[in-house]
Amino acid sequence: MSATPFKICGISTPETLDAAVASGAAHIGFNFFPPSPRAVTPDAAAALIGRMPAGIGRVAVLVAPDDALVTAVIAAGCTHLQLHGAGPERVAQLQSRHGLPVWLAAGVKTRADIADAQKAAGPADLLLLDAKAPNDAPLPGGNGLAFDWRLLASNRPQRRFGLAGGLTPDTVAEAIRLVQPALVDVASGVEESAGVKSVEKIMAFAHAVRSA
Repeated sequence: MSATPFKICGISTPETLDAAVASGAAHIGFNFFPPSPRAVTPDAAAALIGRMPAGIGRVAVLVAPDDALVTAVIAAGCTHLQLHGAGPERVAQLQSRHGLPVWLAAGVKTRADIADAQKAAGPADLLLLDAKAPNDAPLPGGNGLAFDWRLLASNRPQRRFGLAGGLTPDTVAEAIRLVQPALVDVASGVEESAGVKSVEKIMAFAHAVRSA
């Protein structure tokens, strides 16, 4: 069985981009939400994307984006749109308008949250299940939190889904074995500090995914 595809999210420097490419990441995420310590501008993302070989997904991480930002990140070279804070109507609108895969990220803490996430995703190409952010958290994701993956053991979404939230080189293999997602996604789990990626941790994460 082939290894689970993985995404390294929140890349912001040439060194860590090169490491993510070398690690075998299927997708690399660029965060366009200004409050995030991982945030980049469309111009900065374009410079990084220019270093990437073909065949790797370039995912724009967007929080309730307006149309101008969506247009800008596509012009920068992003090939996928990952939405936080959107519903099925916005997903369908962007799919129709731009002809690109659209993912919907949704927070999970309870079984009910999984059902709500499936409804919110609508026609999304991938439902990305993340840990639900605390009420006082400034970011909808990337908080280094995990939810109880056992919730998915008997309540799997009836659609293609990915797993995010608190994954690290030490936990991702267990998560893959337990959940069997279509994709695993890491941001804070391969960082030295908030927004600062570690080349060594990126490589360790990739090794752990392949060992699962």
